[in-house]
Amino acid sequence: MANPDKTDVIDQTKRTRSERNASSGDAANSPVANFEQSLDELETLVQRMETGDLALEDSLTAYERGIALYRQCRGALDDAELRVKLLSDPLDPENADDFKPDAS
Repeated sequence: MANPDKTDVIDQTKRTRSERNASSGDAANSPVANFEQSLDELETLVQRMETGDLALEDSLTAYERGIALYRQCRGALDDAELRVKLLSDPLDPENADDFKPDAS
């Protein structure tokens, strides 16, 4: 079963994402919104699977859905990385430096 602290963090993350999406107007059509919806669904699916209450067939179905969601999220992150590289060095994005956040 999920640790209460972990559940609180996940719930807070979902509320923050929902607030951001609600305030961004056309967010439902953006890749970021799709990423966050997929991630929310994946987190919910993992929580259900962690309980251990699913039957084998339901677990397999949930696992397959989880893999599909993971691939959607990974694709969105790859697209975002490419966008950052294009902004960093539009003439040679393949050799642009990787984004490194400030170490503060």
